[in-house]
Amino acid sequence: MLTLNTYDDWKHCITVLCRIPLTPTYVEQRLAALRDPADHSTQKFIATWGEAHLARVIGWFEQAERELR
Repeated sequence: MLTLNTYDDWKHCITVLCRIPLTPTYVEQRLAALRDPADHSTQKFIATWGEAHLARVIGWFEQAERELR
């Protein structure tokens, strides 16, 4: 299993391993979903990874958002 402990780990996973560009639209859409506790994918994420990791991932998306400005 891949361990994501830092923003750089996460960014490498998203952009290199998964080949998903961190575009403003993608980041905005993911933040909206991750911040919505009623979103099915967010509920599944919490069930799998927990609230603490969700908070980290939201923080990493927010950092990506700041970098894109």
